[in-house]
Amino acid sequence: MSKSVNKVVLAYSGGLDTSAIVPWLKENYDCEVVAFVADVGQGDDELIGVEEKAIASGASSCHIVDLKDKFAREVIYPTLKTGAIYEGQYLLGTALARPIIAEAQVAVARQVGADALAHGCTGKGNDQVRFESAFAALAPELTVIAPWREWHMRSRPQLLAYLAERNIPCSASATKIYSRDANLWHISTEGGELEDPWNEPTEQVWTWTVAPEQAPDQAEYLKLSFVRGELTLINDKPFEPVDAILHLNQIAGAHGVGRLDMVENRLVGMKSRGCYETPAGEVLYAALQGLESLVLDRTTQDYRIRLGNEFAQLMYDGRWFTPLKDIMLAAATKAAEPLTGDIVVKLYKGCVTVTQKRSPNSLYSNAFATFDEDDVYNQQHAEGFIRLYSLASRIRALHAHTDGGKE
Repeated sequence: MSKSVNKVVLAYSGGLDTSAIVPWLKENYDCEVVAFVADVGQGDDELIGVEEKAIASGASSCHIVDLKDKFAREVIYPTLKTGAIYEGQYLLGTALARPIIAEAQVAVARQVGADALAHGCTGKGNDQVRFESAFAALAPELTVIAPWREWHMRSRPQLLAYLAERNIPCSASATKIYSRDANLWHISTEGGELEDPWNEPTEQVWTWTVAPEQAPDQAEYLKLSFVRGELTLINDKPFEPVDAILHLNQIAGAHGVGRLDMVENRLVGMKSRGCYETPAGEVLYAALQGLESLVLDRTTQDYRIRLGNEFAQLMYDGRWFTPLKDIMLAAATKAAEPLTGDIVVKLYKGCVTVTQKRSPNSLYSNAFATFDEDDVYNQQHAEGFIRLYSLASRIRALHAHTDGGKE
């Protein structure tokens, strides 16, 4: 608190933490607080009354910015082309939303003439890095305030008592079983019984998906059509990105698709356990992988897989606003140019399976792959290929024989 600020824009959710941060900022920095709320598809229930809550907490104003379309078009769809999956499992639901939230927060700060930014991220998580890395890239001149790294409050009862002393209304209770984060792409759940990895998640953990055991006994098939790696049609009906994701979340979630229980490596060094629900994401990744298998040659597909792993790490680590991100997305966009075609997926009891695939750019040729007689492949040619392919092994073995096995 060494640097004085006049006006700060706070990333505000209306929850307990940010409700306490508003008066804390005013008291400790003697500044005006402007609340900023990002609508990234967390649900209308989360936004009802949020402006009134912010004003009641002491904010001078509240700016609600609809980022859903930008989130889908500029972050989710491009990332899908990279195939980014963190540690082979996590579809990056929380990490994907942070860059556009931070970018919009900076825009509001400039709009209102603020000289500081604040967030409610804890000192243990990844999000503090993601937000502050974005702030550094977009507005290095603005002061960044992270109350959880400064104040002495450490529990929900302490935060509630802090608000009660100031007669600030809050609907939160002293106990909170879970910590959840939702957006258009996913919902994550942490805390409660999940803090012990030996505990199986109870059904109250899951909110978007039904238990696979309770899913319909009849499978459902969806035809997904892609152009240059982007979804355009579902069952031959055109869908804009936001509507497509919402539609697939609903359909796939009803079949129990999209659940993940994972222990992951956080950027800050510790492991954490989370349960993630990403129904649309699981369907889209499966469909795109099916299309890639038909269209991409082996070396391009191998590179795309490596690119996906690296891009997942980049996104997880909060490095969206870097030259490397632009380079990697350019490569992924180029690799996705031939990804035009139709994929049929089967949704059944928590699983999504690609059952049919076709593309005008398909490299699959039945004339070459058939086990029946053909006129395009001379099997005798394979002998020369194998001799050249295994030449290094042959030379090594002959060398060892000549030298009696001595190096």
